[in-house]
Amino acid sequence: MSRPRVLIADDHKIVVEGLKKLLGPEFEIAGAVEDGRELVKAVEKLRPDVIVADISMPGLNGIEAVRQIKKVHEEMKVVFLTMHPDVAYAASAFKAGASGYVLKHSAPDELVTAIRAALQGKTYVTPLIAGKLLQFYEEGASGQEEAVSVLSSRQREVLQLLAEGHSAKEIAAILNVSEKTVEYHKYRMMENLGVKTLAELVLYAVKQGIVVP
Repeated sequence: MSRPRVLIADDHKIVVEGLKKLLGPEFEIAGAVEDGRELVKAVEKLRPDVIVADISMPGLNGIEAVRQIKKVHEEMKVVFLTMHPDVAYAASAFKAGASGYVLKHSAPDELVTAIRAALQGKTYVTPLIAGKLLQFYEEGASGQEEAVSVLSSRQREVLQLLAEGHSAKEIAAILNVSEKTVEYHKYRMMENLGVKTLAELVLYAVKQGIVVP
């Protein structure tokens, strides 16, 4: 009987090695990638049963990567493994289509349980934030979710790359678009968000969790 295949996405090699040891006895490790853009490509190539992904990754964060993946593979199971205990991150993760949310320091006790739940079509939330997450939903959408929804998926990609210090030329090469298109997205975001400088735009990206400083 074949074991479920897990694809790991995390930009810290020591974390990846630890996850391989933790998950290896029960699951087949389909592969490991270091950023969101690689994750999107790897899903097409490796076709895992479950993705275990960090939120904070360079180039394209985990939540944005999962949004893209779920558009094509709606059935894909995703468990986020992150250091962020903020319920706004968890809410964004589940809105993107996650099946589980586990904090890294709880991984040895919870990750395997979360993956099993995902494979069974269930949802797993680390107990440390479950109560706060329920309260978050009861109080309605947060300003963070509303603010991020103002931006398109491509604009969020451009914003993360700008916030990471890439030039318009570099972003154009990464996204395979023209510099003119990058500048257009940049100024449209500034207009929509009511900011006047790149510094303000970067600060917005940090506040909304699109990029982690």
